[in-house]
Amino acid sequence: MTTSLSTRSLGTDAAPSAPRPIPFARLVRVEWAKATDTRAARWLLALVGLSTVGMMAVPVLAPTTFDQTDATYLRVAALGLTLLLPVVAILMLTGEWSQRSIMTTFTQEPRRIRVVNAKLAVSMLLSGGAAVFGGVVTVAGLGLAAASGRALEADLTVGALTGYLLFVLLNVLAGVALGALLQSSAAAIAASFALPATFAVLGTASPLVSDWIDMSSTWNSVLENDWAGHVPQILFSIVFWVAVPLAAGVARTLRRDVG
Repeated sequence: MTTSLSTRSLGTDAAPSAPRPIPFARLVRVEWAKATDTRAARWLLALVGLSTVGMMAVPVLAPTTFDQTDATYLRVAALGLTLLLPVVAILMLTGEWSQRSIMTTFTQEPRRIRVVNAKLAVSMLLSGGAAVFGGVVTVAGLGLAAASGRALEADLTVGALTGYLLFVLLNVLAGVALGALLQSSAAAIAASFALPATFAVLGTASPLVSDWIDMSSTWNSVLENDWAGHVPQILFSIVFWVAVPLAAGVARTLRRDVG
């Protein structure tokens, strides 16, 4: 008498299942931790907060230096935020290349574009969180100014709020773009300070540079909600500082050997 055994009973037909893709939400959580949970990131975020509070103290303590309006105080907060917040975004893009841990990341998630998208999502979350913090600092500054008996003009509009949010986001995305392109923390951080300063100096001699490339000019129009006659220049500046270097950086990330 023979006994027949099915392949199912032996388990020989149970081919190993392909690993499920890592959920994108988990990738975002991991990248958020990389951006905020390291000692360097915590110090940088603390300095972002201090610089924002320090900038807000100027119109509060020296009222003649700025117009005493709600929108002006909000713009001061934006300037304080964007002094160092782009550096946090740069380190999120370059840290793994500089520390040579990028191979581990791409081994766990071979589809590199998903990792890049997660970093972009975290940069937008950082921008939003920073903008909220800046709003809180603005309210505190306005409260202190009002408590001193100062007359403040209530001129905050939807347009002013939108310009504030876009200004913070654009500065962070410019840092992301440089980080993705250069993939070196030191080089990207140096470039994030040197390039805008260089174009600002060139802009004093060339209206073409000032009107179309110098972010201190074009993006200030965004911050001040001054879109009339400036939309083409603003869009060109965004392409120059964000779209082109980010696209080149993504292409380099997808092709670069990490061995």
